[in-house]
Amino acid sequence: MKYTSKYAQAASLKTPCLVIGIFEGRRTDATFDALDEASGGQLRSVLRKGDLRFCAGDTQMLYEVPGIAATRVLLLGLGKQKELDARAFAGALRKAAPLLQQANLRSAAIAMPETGDSYGMVREAVNAIEGALYRFDQCKSDAEPPRHPLRQVIFITHDRRHLRRMQKAAEHGLAIANGSALARDLANLPGNICTPSYLADQARKLGRGKRKLKVSVLEEKDMQQLGMGALLSVSRGSRQPAKLIVLEYKGGKAGSEPVALVGKGLTFDAGGISIKPSQAMDEMKYDMCGGASVLGTIAASAEMELPINVVGVIPSSENLPDGAANKPGDIVTSMSGQTIEILNTDAEGRLILCDALTYTERFEPAAVIDIATLTGACIIALGHQAGGLMGNDERLAQEIEHAGEASSDRVWRLPLWDEYQDQLKSNFADMANIGGRPAGTITAACFLSRFTKSFKWAHLDIAGTAWTSGNDKGATGRPVPLLTQFLMKRARVVE
Repeated sequence: MKYTSKYAQAASLKTPCLVIGIFEGRRTDATFDALDEASGGQLRSVLRKGDLRFCAGDTQMLYEVPGIAATRVLLLGLGKQKELDARAFAGALRKAAPLLQQANLRSAAIAMPETGDSYGMVREAVNAIEGALYRFDQCKSDAEPPRHPLRQVIFITHDRRHLRRMQKAAEHGLAIANGSALARDLANLPGNICTPSYLADQARKLGRGKRKLKVSVLEEKDMQQLGMGALLSVSRGSRQPAKLIVLEYKGGKAGSEPVALVGKGLTFDAGGISIKPSQAMDEMKYDMCGGASVLGTIAASAEMELPINVVGVIPSSENLPDGAANKPGDIVTSMSGQTIEILNTDAEGRLILCDALTYTERFEPAAVIDIATLTGACIIALGHQAGGLMGNDERLAQEIEHAGEASSDRVWRLPLWDEYQDQLKSNFADMANIGGRPAGTITAACFLSRFTKSFKWAHLDIAGTAWTSGNDKGATGRPVPLLTQFLMKRARVVE
């Protein structure tokens, strides 16, 4: 999709469809008033008929309105005027985008509301439209793409001062949306296609032709030499070899400390010997969404050419039951030298992450964020609205919280008090890999914290936000928007 910004008077703009917003209580802005005047009062006459309720996302399509050059006018409810912000504007357009697609339009123009931050509203609008029109049909033999897909969206303003910010916002929004789409595509693929080797190949593909992006893949023999006993213990139950995928994006100054993103890449998680219930087990292909989000974020960073150094580390494996698989009671030695008693083989994500976190030390990172679909307990605590956030550095945690708010990809802070560490005590090893039912999300983070003492670290548990179930089953692409916003702020590309 192509997104552009344009200075124009809405009434005289020739377009197949002009989208204009209306607020609850039939409140309008100067752009609508000018359109209504050009139409000889036809627009207000339509409003008075009451077909449109003006709630966010409500729509009414009008055709060949007198005095308006657009072939169609789509009235779009924006909710309460005083509550309009980038999130609300994007939410309304998310509902309207499929209607524009179904109308067989090649192009549409959106009249920007006169209130709110033009940069944030355009960026979130692009992300919302792309997300709403996303399709995954790679595995369908009879896929039918739209006959006349929407190919261009123009954001129009009557104030020239907004044009540059709006155009930059459109570019940024598309890069974030493309990164999210990459993460969604990888996550939606079935486990028999998206294996650790496939994930590694996609990382290599991402690096091709990009001078600033270096991709390397460590094989099991390399991990064996490094002493990654925790990670390799998980892959023993699978015929698919584990991979440690490393991406180095060098957009910043040479020698500048990078931000490291460590993403869990379990391409399928059956639970191992502690096997999961069969119901919804197919959704365990989404256990690599953390790794997918790292690839999507680095793709977005490279597309925008962000002036920052970023390292992505993705430990990737499968977790299956087999004669060689981990058994409850087994003890393994991590790369850090710490020993772990495996009381539940379904708590494998922290086993592959702990070695990846230790490996990340060699890059001397300014900050490390790990991203993982780690615990079902996080869904119980926060539902599907927010990811869980924990860490060992207050400033880093606040940065992530602010990035979540700015990108409409929110997280919620959970405590990481020392008292929780007692739940990980083991009679036979340095620690156990689970801490029991109470505070499962927190004790999982406590486990990881034992491998992060040499750097500033934050942990994102995205078990509740990485995908949706039911009739709308599919990956969401989160937290690519949050992570990209975080990097953009660190690179001083946004305020």
